[in-house]
Amino acid sequence: MDEIEKIIDEISFRKAKCKDYETMKIEDISKELQDIMKFEQESLKKIEEFENMQKNQDLANYLRMISKNTTQREITEIQEIYLKKIDKEYLNSK
Repeated sequence: MDEIEKIIDEISFRKAKCKDYETMKIEDISKELQDIMKFEQESLKKIEEFENMQKNQDLANYLRMISKNTTQREITEIQEIYLKKIDKEYLNSK
C-alpha cells in the first residue's frame, strides 16, 4: 500500500505545482512539455512495476487512470498555450 500512496502523492504533487504557462517563454514551455511527458512515462513504469508485484488489477487500473487523466490534462494545457505563443510570436509576426 505504501507504493500506491507514493505514486498517488507524486501525481498529486505534480498537479499541485502547475505553473503559469501563459507568462513563460516558448523555450521554457517546451521544456515543461518535455518534463511532463517524461513524468508520465516514469509514472506508467512505476505502475507497471506495481502491477507486476501485486495481483490487484483493479487498483493498477485505477492508478493508471489517475496518472493518465492528470498528465494528459496538463499536456493538453501546455500544448494549447505553446501553439498560441508560436502562432503569435512567429507566424503572425511575419
